[in-house]
Amino acid sequence: MIVLVSLGLTLKVQAQNKTAPVGKPATTRNQDAQLYRNTAFGFRYEIPYGWVDRTKEMQQGNDAGAGKGEVLLAVFERPPEATGDTINSAVVIASESAASYPGLKRAEDYLGPLTELATAKGFKADGEPYALEVESRRLLRADFIKSLEAKATNAKLTMRQCTLVLYEKGQIVSFTFIAGGEEELDDLMDGLHFAVAKPSAR
Repeated sequence: MIVLVSLGLTLKVQAQNKTAPVGKPATTRNQDAQLYRNTAFGFRYEIPYGWVDRTKEMQQGNDAGAGKGEVLLAVFERPPEATGDTINSAVVIASESAASYPGLKRAEDYLGPLTELATAKGFKADGEPYALEVESRRLLRADFIKSLEAKATNAKLTMRQCTLVLYEKGQIVSFTFIAGGEEELDDLMDGLHFAVAKPSAR
């Protein structure tokens, strides 16, 4: 289930202690290592400079082979295995077939599974989900927070997670942003851009 990838594996990867070699992700970079472009869903993401790409590692072992879902992009502020006294910010973009959820016909129908997994991972909902438009695309936004403690300093930290949900072409695309503060979260979300949606032929 890709919800598990976008929420659960993000945290799992941050806790891993083994270093895997950075592979070439299945993305279109346009000869620019800082730009991920997805033509299938018509969006691009500007990756912050110096971030670590773990797309290939997170793709391994997921159920993309069964046609259920795929990690499209997974980048982190620092190597997930490196410890630190701040939140390791991350961006995870994943897609999943809507057919995996009987009765799912719109982005709002994805909120139940998304919230259920987030709370199972120790997050709490931060406000009510709401619809928004980003460059001609209608998305659903859900915010979550989780209290943590830095091991080195025992400082109290707050992990903020925002997930944007796009329902298109029978697929759910989730854009999950993780940061230690609202301003940083907004900065990460500013890297997401959409092409103008073409009217569907009838």
